[in-house]
Amino acid sequence: MKTFHSTHGKQFVNKKYRRVFLADGYKSISVYGEIKLYITLGDMQTFISTFILKELCADCILGMDFINKYKLIINTREQTVSVCNNNKQIILKIDVNKDNIRYPARVINNIRIPPKRTVLVPVSVELASANEQLLFLLYFFTKDPTIDRELVNRHIVNLIQHIGNDEQRHEVKIVLDRHAKLFDTSKPTIATTLKSHEIKTLNHSPPTSKPYYSTPLKQEEMHKITQELLHFSLIRPSYSPYAAPALLVAKYDGTWRMVVDYKKLNNITIKDNHPLPNMEQTIQILDGGYQFFSKLDMKSGFWQIPITEEDKYKTAFITSDGLYEWNVLAQGLKNSPPSFQRIMADILSSCRQFALVYIDDIVVYSQSFDDHLNHITQVLSILLQHNCQLNPTKCSIFQQQIDYLSHTISATGVKLTDEKIQAIIRLSEPNTLAKANKFVGVLSWYRKFIPQFATIAAPIHSITNLTKPNRKKFTWGESQKQAFLQLKQLLANSPLFLDFQNDNYPVILTTDASKLGISGTLQQIINEETKNLYYNSQVTSSTQRRYDPIELEALAIWLCFQRMRSYILGRSIIIYTDHCPLYNMMNSSVKNQLVDRISILLQEYNIEKVIHIKGQNNCLADYLSRHPIQHDEEIFNEEYR
Repeated sequence: MKTFHSTHGKQFVNKKYRRVFLADGYKSISVYGEIKLYITLGDMQTFISTFILKELCADCILGMDFINKYKLIINTREQTVSVCNNNKQIILKIDVNKDNIRYPARVINNIRIPPKRTVLVPVSVELASANEQLLFLLYFFTKDPTIDRELVNRHIVNLIQHIGNDEQRHEVKIVLDRHAKLFDTSKPTIATTLKSHEIKTLNHSPPTSKPYYSTPLKQEEMHKITQELLHFSLIRPSYSPYAAPALLVAKYDGTWRMVVDYKKLNNITIKDNHPLPNMEQTIQILDGGYQFFSKLDMKSGFWQIPITEEDKYKTAFITSDGLYEWNVLAQGLKNSPPSFQRIMADILSSCRQFALVYIDDIVVYSQSFDDHLNHITQVLSILLQHNCQLNPTKCSIFQQQIDYLSHTISATGVKLTDEKIQAIIRLSEPNTLAKANKFVGVLSWYRKFIPQFATIAAPIHSITNLTKPNRKKFTWGESQKQAFLQLKQLLANSPLFLDFQNDNYPVILTTDASKLGISGTLQQIINEETKNLYYNSQVTSSTQRRYDPIELEALAIWLCFQRMRSYILGRSIIIYTDHCPLYNMMNSSVKNQLVDRISILLQEYNIEKVIHIKGQNNCLADYLSRHPIQHDEEIFNEEYR
């Protein structure tokens, strides 16, 4: 009927009423008339007598009469159709667009679906009425009725839109369509794994706490969150002797996030010494002239890992509503990173020749497009088999260049990015005597590691070592500029700066904060020599400038952890701060809500201790906090509030 209306009624209609059967042999449809249609295929015009039907799900179906009349030949290998008319032949390329296919599905029995629930129901699907060329069956795959297809299609289109070759893009789309469930983020999933997270504790009485005080509004929000977690089976009601307090943390979009204070449980948890991948070896593996790379990010990775049944009761947390315990790996539990690494490496062990696992990141690498298509298919199939879920907005596939662990990796080699040294290389030149003196003072801390330091710094010393009457004669010329640039380069290169950390030593994070900005330096002391791994500084927001000093100092720690996450997650960490009240923040409350929340968010990291140092020994972090840089992109939200 739709095709008939498109003729605007200009064709003569022979009104014959009858019923016809479709190819399935039992489905009949009423015929409302008959009409001759002219159909143009390429530059060839054909015509056929057609029935007018109201209930077709396709605009027009060409049957055996048309196929015989015009000697149609369907070539499934080449995906073409040839048509003959008056000794003339044309060959048409079939453009298979699977996105437009529709199958009429009808429920077999009446069924009631409760609100906010997903239910599998038996349906009848009459494939003979499919709105698509028969050749589509060459690529047929079963669509999962439980996934949000519209959402997944958007994700898949975004993932492949950069692939310039149409044929290659189509091949990749077929692979992603077959694994569409991996990209459905409409609801959380729990992976099916042979191993689960274990919580081994010392011989100790179960730690308990009372629920934290909260307002009626927050109690209602907490209730909503726990009900949602119960609905998705991420938690369950508990009768455990353990009880850790739960609280809400405001997110940047105005919603709330629940976190649990597991300080007491973590203090009696035995450390898991399973190693994390060595960064240097990881980069060396990827530096093999590979042509294609894909990065896959696990969606809320820890929540996908189940906790062993015997240890679930240890995760019990208390709210004003009651006691609950986790079925999955909760944020803030000690040993989360090594446990996650062990389980994911085990899942993808058969792909270790072309896939690397670094906690919740998976990198697939290949020498050719065909190899990469095969490799990514294997990885996705294994992840789907284990009911994993990916975060499509953080995935990138079939790339010829990727940024990974502060390195740009391509077929031509590996190059260090400036991510870890931006805070140094973007430092502006001093424009006052005080700033010049401060810069030289910072570098003096490293003078024993810098050959010919006095010679290099001499031009700056010449304008800073002035007698009191001459201090107003401060001038900064070309020689001082060159000395400044050379000293910055020394800070950002070997031997003061290491591309990779040494796994045999803990990392040391030294932070500082001012009203202008926050900063931090990540270092290691190796053979009594201080080596720098990462410099960070950033301008504080107008809101942050109103924070109390203790809040600003804690904020500096939190934001440095966020920025340096890949380098410190799962590693032994020592924190240096020149703000004395923070030295015990990881063990007990400091009676400040913001600082206490930050200490809870830091529980997932392996912080050995927080050490107070004198301000005079905090030279570099102090200098960077007073000369912060504005980042082009901002990776942080306000979840510490």
